[in-house]
Amino acid sequence: MKEYTRVYYEAFDYPKDPDAFIECEICGQKAVDIHHIENRSHRKDLINEINNLMALCRSCHDKYGDKKQFKSFLTNIHKVFLFNKLK
Repeated sequence: MKEYTRVYYEAFDYPKDPDAFIECEICGQKAVDIHHIENRSHRKDLINEINNLMALCRSCHDKYGDKKQFKSFLTNIHKVFLFNKLK
């Protein structure tokens, strides 16, 4: 398991089972990727920061991930998700 995936799973107390259901933060379907909101190659300091990691299903990752025009959208969705999960 990649370090940033472990960080994400531990932050939300998800089981480290690869078959466990982890919800996509956008649509609620089963997430298959832990996406870096700020690109890993541009912000190496944020690679393992929970504020920069969000779970996405394949469809949402293809639609929104790594597209500059959606960075604010992803950031806002993730802030709400963090607030609701970590309160």
